[in-house]
Amino acid sequence: MNILVTGGAGFIGSHLCERLLGDGRDVVSFDSFDDFYDPAVKESNLDWSRNSDRFTSVRGDIRDVEALRALPQGIDAVIHLAARAGVRPSLEQPALYTEVNLLGTTNVLEFARERGITRVLFGSSSSVYGNAERVPFSEADRVDHPISPYAATKKGGELLCHSFHHLYGMGIICLRFFTVYGPRQRPDLAIHKFARLLTAGKSIPMFGDGTTERDYTYVDDILDGITGALGYVGAHPDAFEIVNLGESRTVSLTEMIDTVAGALGITPTIDRMPMQPGDVVRTYADVSKARTLFGYDPTTEFADGVARFVEWFR
Repeated sequence: MNILVTGGAGFIGSHLCERLLGDGRDVVSFDSFDDFYDPAVKESNLDWSRNSDRFTSVRGDIRDVEALRALPQGIDAVIHLAARAGVRPSLEQPALYTEVNLLGTTNVLEFARERGITRVLFGSSSSVYGNAERVPFSEADRVDHPISPYAATKKGGELLCHSFHHLYGMGIICLRFFTVYGPRQRPDLAIHKFARLLTAGKSIPMFGDGTTERDYTYVDDILDGITGALGYVGAHPDAFEIVNLGESRTVSLTEMIDTVAGALGITPTIDRMPMQPGDVVRTYADVSKARTLFGYDPTTEFADGVARFVEWFR
């Protein structure tokens, strides 16, 4: 199977390319190497994959229809991870987030339709749940109240996926990722950002009172979910599903800071700050659907995952 991974040079995407190559797949990575963070980091993310003759890296933007049409022939499935990421930056650039995440996703789906590709995975986000009060978050919950432009674009992406499924019979699974971490994590995300601040002897910004909670999900567990979903949509070519991929355990902001600092052997200095607009109080995944559909079974304890991140970080 020849698989297109959009956003293949990113944190999750580059790990996924390696996993797919290790499973014997042919992989085409399509990535714009934009300046959201240092493009050189994304280039280095692909070092391992580039050693394989079954890997092709293509530089291109999902907003560019012709760049997508120029991709190699013979692609059997699309895993669409490319997006403008992050809640807080989306408050500052809502038009850019809408353009990349909605127009770009439309272009990727239209590319798949034109090529007759019927297996598509879409990388969505737990952000679509907003400040839902009922926990854990279930795919059956209404998600009509996003609290950031980023969350709104991810909900919109799911709706676009459903329309293409309905109109053209494409098998599509939308995967709602819950706070993914691990080696090569994006530098703007909290665990990586805090590790840099701690090792530089700087204080840690704590937004709120430290009781906000996240369902931190180790990247290897996410990869298990993605590859499980890929197998599922292959076996069920007429499927449309929305599926949570999380660890199904919450970690408070205070616990996260203490765990990262402990793994680094540094006592943190905390700079207390107010909650930020767009931030949610908690994320917490009900993963029973993923477990039922394709045997998803996250196993990485948070402290163990942080230790692996710190080993890579050092």
